[in-house]
Amino acid sequence: MTYKKGDRIALVATADPHTELKPGDEGTVHRLDAGLLILYVDWDSGSTLSMLLDDGDEVRPA
Repeated sequence: MTYKKGDRIALVATADPHTELKPGDEGTVHRLDAGLLILYVDWDSGSTLSMLLDDGDEVRPA
């Protein structure tokens, strides 16, 4: 799926062992780097953790 700025997403899973985000947390897409498959997200919790879509992170539309 292609995401664009302003899309609402929810976390399915992340490979980051240090984040406090959990499945179901929601956020707003800030930017997508389609070449690197990095999704920049402003999470509702205040986190700005980016999703590495080619490295184990998974999101879905909210």
